[in-house]
Amino acid sequence: MTTTQLVQQIKKKKSFLCIGLDVDLNKIPKHLLKEDDPIFAFNKAIIDATNHLCVAYKPNTAFYEAYGIKGWQALEKTINYLNEKHPEIFTIADAKRGDIGNTSTMYAKAFFEDLAFDSVTVAPYMGKDSVEPFLAFENKHTILLALTSNQGAFDFQTKNIEGKEVYKHVLETSKSWKNSENLMYVVGATKAEFLADIRKIIPNSFLLVPGVGAQGGNLQDVCKYGMSDTIGLLINSSRGIIYASNDTDFVEAAAKKSEELQKQMEAILS
Repeated sequence: MTTTQLVQQIKKKKSFLCIGLDVDLNKIPKHLLKEDDPIFAFNKAIIDATNHLCVAYKPNTAFYEAYGIKGWQALEKTINYLNEKHPEIFTIADAKRGDIGNTSTMYAKAFFEDLAFDSVTVAPYMGKDSVEPFLAFENKHTILLALTSNQGAFDFQTKNIEGKEVYKHVLETSKSWKNSENLMYVVGATKAEFLADIRKIIPNSFLLVPGVGAQGGNLQDVCKYGMSDTIGLLINSSRGIIYASNDTDFVEAAAKKSEELQKQMEAILS
């Protein structure tokens, strides 16, 4: 999917909501545990209830890998269902990969070719040759960790080196990489005050913004400082939506939370 197509979906749905599918069998409604594949049953129900309110889904692969081959099969079924039923939806493999070149190529093939995701999250710590293999795939997007929403982000990302924070070095350096037009960036919602500086470096790139909701990020602040001429934001909510209820009404509860966010986004867009 191209960024132009993504922007078209945002305008059509009046939403830039991304829903994180971080499925924990200890948190999903107990009645689903009787299903042959409870993870996929949960995801399918959430997708069916919310696909008209969001433009992206983001499964965090750790929540699938933790369950071994059955978890991986549930992830495969989930992405296949999305690509078949809702090809207009932007899909994100939240895998946070990044390794030496030939390894990164294999990671990229796994998520872009085998599973057919539109994008994958990648850690920049190993630099250019660990990221460019992901960028080589046409109409696929690499979402680089820039400034994350966790407390440990301050350990490295905001450290000042030669008069500039590390995350700014990451942003500026990444612009010089081959096929950098395929880059998007992760910026945590709890770091909204940094967004004005970030937009000076990457004014038009899409930002994937986790941390709205359960982690305390504020949607209005993120949009005030982070929205670009082409919207340029994907606001992710995971736990706040998918675990709005852990009872038989979980589908209705997830749809209600999604609609609340979508209505806020519609107001901001108008």
